[in-house]
Amino acid sequence: MALLKRLLRALPLLFASLVVLPVSFVALVLAQFFRIRRPLAPSAMPRTDAASVVIPNWNGRDLLEKYLPSVVEALAGNPRNEIVVVDNGSEDGSADFLRERFPQITLVALPENLGFGGGSNAGFRAASNDIVVLLNSDMRVAPDFLAPLLEGFRDPDVFAVSCQIFFTDPGKLREETGLTQAWWQDGGLRVRHRDDPGVTGLFPCFYGGGGSCAFDRRKFLELGGFDPLLEPFYLEDTDLGYMAWKRGWKVFYQPRSIVYHEHRGTIGKKFTPDFIQDVLRKNYLLFCWKNIHELPRLAGHFFFAWSGAFLAVLFGELPLRPNLRAIWKAFRQLPQAIRSRRRALSLAAIGDTEAFRRPLGGYFRDRFDAAAPPPERLRVLFVSPYPICPPVHGGGVFMYQTLREMSRLAEVHVLELLDWPWQEEANRELLTFCASAEWLVRPSGRPPGMASIEPHAVREFANSDLEWLIHRQLYTRQIDVLQLEYTPMAQYRGDYRHIVNALFEHDVYFQSIGRGLGHTLGLGDSLKARLEYLRALRYELGMLPDFDQVQVCTPANGDYLLGFVPGIRPRLRAGLRAGIDTTRYRFRPRGREPLTMLFLGSWRHDPNRIAVDWFVRNVMPRILIAEPEARLVIAGSDPPPEHTYADYAGHLDMLGFVEDVRDPLSRYAVFVCPILSGSGVRVKLLEAFAAGIPVVSTYVGAEGLAAKDGEFCALADDPAEFAARTLALLRDPEAAAAMAERARAEVVANWDMAAITRKLVEGYRDLARRKRP
Repeated sequence: MALLKRLLRALPLLFASLVVLPVSFVALVLAQFFRIRRPLAPSAMPRTDAASVVIPNWNGRDLLEKYLPSVVEALAGNPRNEIVVVDNGSEDGSADFLRERFPQITLVALPENLGFGGGSNAGFRAASNDIVVLLNSDMRVAPDFLAPLLEGFRDPDVFAVSCQIFFTDPGKLREETGLTQAWWQDGGLRVRHRDDPGVTGLFPCFYGGGGSCAFDRRKFLELGGFDPLLEPFYLEDTDLGYMAWKRGWKVFYQPRSIVYHEHRGTIGKKFTPDFIQDVLRKNYLLFCWKNIHELPRLAGHFFFAWSGAFLAVLFGELPLRPNLRAIWKAFRQLPQAIRSRRRALSLAAIGDTEAFRRPLGGYFRDRFDAAAPPPERLRVLFVSPYPICPPVHGGGVFMYQTLREMSRLAEVHVLELLDWPWQEEANRELLTFCASAEWLVRPSGRPPGMASIEPHAVREFANSDLEWLIHRQLYTRQIDVLQLEYTPMAQYRGDYRHIVNALFEHDVYFQSIGRGLGHTLGLGDSLKARLEYLRALRYELGMLPDFDQVQVCTPANGDYLLGFVPGIRPRLRAGLRAGIDTTRYRFRPRGREPLTMLFLGSWRHDPNRIAVDWFVRNVMPRILIAEPEARLVIAGSDPPPEHTYADYAGHLDMLGFVEDVRDPLSRYAVFVCPILSGSGVRVKLLEAFAAGIPVVSTYVGAEGLAAKDGEFCALADDPAEFAARTLALLRDPEAAAAMAERARAEVVANWDMAAITRKLVEGYRDLARRKRP
């Protein structure tokens, strides 16, 4: 009944929206084709030896009495500083109070309330200095807040510098910090404030908050000031910041300039929450109608606006989700929105995509700070989706040993995702040889978006906080090379002109899934795997051309990719990442425990689970017929319950997680690698070669390392042949030792981490020189 009532109430507006939205879209598009074209004036450097503070006020006498003295004190040291209070037709005696208590300030008394934007604009016009600091009336400032703001105007293109905001109540959640971020999602603008203690100096942000920010007065007035389109309040500062970025200017956050805000000390007292939400919904629509000039974005906005309004009718309203009331109110302002749109178009120097990028730290560095020739000692940001310490899986070994070698050749900064908070302690080891290391604990649970076209693995590692950290580090650490590990992390690549984008495909993801399709358990798993394969194929082939360098384990992996995307040949590199530090492994080809076999691998990795299951059920029985005393030792985290292989309980030892794999590698007689799916180089084989344990592998398991049976390891895909190769090595230790010696020589000559990392860093240097000649 509630749904029926909502539908009946909404029916008139629902039908009207089917006309209102298309009419609005067409009108806005036509405005774009009849825009005013005018040359944009070059930016001028403002004077920064003094500032005017503008404070709009409406019936806030108590707030002025409480907070204005802190502003007077902060500006007292310079006679050229001034304070301008704009009284918006207050009825509480604010103007008389100011004349009596603060005769030194400039009072602009308006006969009526022009709203926050109108009052602020009047204050800017009355100000006499080039830099105008706009403050809310419920804002207390630190005594030294002004000087850091003025320092931020360091070049002619700086439009605004925002303060760091704390709440008056220190126990309150910091919803508002001054460090603003914005992005485009589901056809609309999304904004937030970041609370990031890692930002300690001047940093780009999307907009300067209207109640706690310094502006270049000339630039502010050139943009038209706060737009009356967005009256009575909210998003005027966001709109102005976005226009500034599109004009080619810059907006900064200055954490050393501190102010304290009694949040919604004025608006929250005068208006109901429902009224505030209605204004926000309408203004988010009008922001797009005015500012979004790329037609695909605008079309998407209108689609999602109507969809959101329809969902609001069906399921109820959510904050910021458009509703029919907001659409109707925005439509009533369409003529005003068209005028604002034409003005915004005339002032735009760059497009929407670029304007959303430039406030992000990485893009800001790339566009403005990274054009100089690269330093001799490059700065590398290394991003991993998994914990690196301790290196318990193959990819972890590659990453750990690469970092140890690379840190001798470059300044390396690490970002990684952890699975659990307790892993933080182990990963502090990175701080002993890397320039910095930070981590985030990945949220648990299944990722949303089952119907998404993005692969599950990509959605699993989608993390907006990690994206923010990457951009923060690119900017604050002045990064030259962004090194992303594993296919899912490719989502964090950037369209950088000067920063090097590199990706290591630990395995070719869609190839790995494709090889596993024949080994899934049940129809449901098979269908999910096939869908993931199609998603991965689309994703992986689409993103690879965006990188300056794509690293693969072996030439075979590279040839496989080139069969799908031949255009990446110039940027494809094999043999730069898959390797080990051979000096860490004691070579012991003889003196091993007889009739023992070793498998290494985490049970969390499906190819390992499938491999062990195939070996135990198909190969092990044949070995036990010939050698009843034979044992299989399995080392790896997250093993299954003991009853899983109850029939072979007397012949299986499950060690679980092993702190140092070099111990089992030095003890047991034969290493088995019955891998049936996956892609890339098995680090477990490299470690086995280095330690002197003879190996029996499938051809897939030894891909890229061995192609000839018996040269470096025994090779077999058939269960009977695999059993025969294993028995031969168990029964002939001397032949096994001779093969192990050949394998050790191969890994020392071609897979030593120190040598290949030198080649990797030299490749970085060559790319950086080409992008920054």
